[in-house]
Amino acid sequence: MISINKRQKTVVISTITTVILLAILVIGLLISNDRIVTNLDSRNLPPSLSHPFGTDWLGRDMLIRTLKGMSMSIGVGLIAAASSVMIAVSLGIMAATLGRVVDGIISWLVDLFLSVPHLVMLILISFVLGGGMKGVVIGLALTHWPSLTRVIRAEVMQLQCAEYVQTSRRLGKSQWFIAVKHTLPHLVPQFLVGLFLLFPHAILHEAAITFLGMGLSPHQPAIGIILSESMRYLSTGMWWLALFPGLCLLLVVRAFDLLGEVLRSFVDPYRANE
Repeated sequence: MISINKRQKTVVISTITTVILLAILVIGLLISNDRIVTNLDSRNLPPSLSHPFGTDWLGRDMLIRTLKGMSMSIGVGLIAAASSVMIAVSLGIMAATLGRVVDGIISWLVDLFLSVPHLVMLILISFVLGGGMKGVVIGLALTHWPSLTRVIRAEVMQLQCAEYVQTSRRLGKSQWFIAVKHTLPHLVPQFLVGLFLLFPHAILHEAAITFLGMGLSPHQPAIGIILSESMRYLSTGMWWLALFPGLCLLLVVRAFDLLGEVLRSFVDPYRANE
């Protein structure tokens, strides 16, 4: 019997999870909008073989709508998380390398953003920018960077005291050389881990403000829109309108959270040899 260690098991699990997530994203992008047009002859149908997730009050197939919505949510979450991580890396490096004044200003900004709940700040930013995808993406990017900024700042400050960095300085190497050759390569794992760990928060917050009517347009098949619309029909017994999209949202968020934890275990020197 072949035995595998914990590291091999996490590789297998993360590979399967990645394939499933990519399949959802690709299928959602390839599905034509013609597949979710109104069909009054098939409205309010419960789950069946022909419609696994049932149909809504306009006869639209809920499986197709859910796949389209998850694909859109994944795209929005990835763009927002990547933007937020880039902000965190930039501010973290600046705080650790540009002196006490800059460090104090950035630390004050981090404390300011952390003192306000993400969802409240996100709603305010999205409302000011007029909502829609642009407002949601910018709002998510501007509210999810503070915690990672602190991590990046601590990593860079620790790196500044490393022996090989000090040797480069004594050899007359410029700050640009040290940043490109030493600092940035060291932060690549932090960038990737931060991206996968911020994504679950981004996609849930996107769904939350869309559910409240301050996010994506109602004409887009986003998960938040689907869940918001389903609330009006739950009392009539159409439970499938909220159950399946909600479960898919939770599974996708959990999948990305799992990928982040796996990636962090790979780059953590204390857990890499397990």
